Amino acid sequence: MKKLSFAIVAAMIACMMHSCDTRKPFRSAEGMVWNTLYHITYASNVSLDDSIHAVMKRVEMSLSAFNDSSVVSRVNRNESVVVDSMFRKVFLESQRVSRVSGGAFDPTVGALINLWGFGTKGHDTTPPTEAQVDSAMQLVGIVDCRIDSAGCVVKKSPLTMINFSAIAKGYGADEIGRMMRRNGVDDYMIEIGGEIATGGKSPRGTLWRVRIDAPVESADSIIHDNMGVVEVTDCGIATSGNYRNFRVIDGKSMGHTINPFTGEPAVNGILSATVIAPECMTADALATACMIMPLDSAVAMIESQKGVSAMFVTAGDTTKWAVHHTAGFPAVEY
Repeated sequence: MKKLSFAIVAAMIACMMHSCDTRKPFRSAEGMVWNTLYHITYASNVSLDDSIHAVMKRVEMSLSAFNDSSVVSRVNRNESVVVDSMFRKVFLESQRVSRVSGGAFDPTVGALINLWGFGTKGHDTTPPTEAQVDSAMQLVGIVDCRIDSAGCVVKKSPLTMINFSAIAKGYGADEIGRMMRRNGVDDYMIEIGGEIATGGKSPRGTLWRVRIDAPVESADSIIHDNMGVVEVTDCGIATSGNYRNFRVIDGKSMGHTINPFTGEPAVNGILSATVIAPECMTADALATACMIMPLDSAVAMIESQKGVSAMFVTAGDTTKWAVHHTAGFPAVEY
């Protein structure tokens, strides 16, 4: 027993004096995916770049309306296709968020997105006619769609177009985070086009510091004007706004967020909405819904959701911007 105790003590001393630092080195990965930039930081003894790219490809082949071979594109063409688990999860979460937002979030606005030049049909500088908008509006309704017992999507209409762009990046970040966890990685921050999934600690050994961009309008470049910084972990965070993805149509600036109630680009006085939720896909979808709703309704929706909080930026009366926080939103370092 004494020999065993001595051996344990000797091993502990050796560890302290030499190489018992079990911290994993932090690595980074970055590039372009889904027509946007991604930045990933994670602690691992081995590179997971190949696995990251594999997850991104699987998400694209399931959810991208811009890939003609994806599951969602085949559904939109009314092909006989059994949806995969990724499609099913995003479809069901889209229905849930549509219900809690009173219909403000709805991925079946695909035909309207195309009409206004933000979708797969290219750009146009003239607005659609009232008749075109009215016709496309008849196709909207994610809650009127379903996945049948065979695993096939039954759409509201054969002409209904599903576009998951307002939830897919967040889901992709979540999926990469889940892959990280399966590979023993607890510390990571995954950012895809501004949608972020976090876990564990940062390289500093603290919570992850996430910058919230100010709603500075720019259509041809990304301007990172710092609105503030929050510290978070083990959650998803997403910001939605029309200050980057907009188009001048018939002499007017039109944002990319389409209001499913009017069939037109949304105008509600909210410049940006930053949502924190247990999963990034949920934060992504709720942030989009907030850009459709009046501020008081958006606040009520956020506060009705467990583990969800938000920060809204609106035009100020006497200042450039006014900032509103719901209960539970982390302290912002301005």
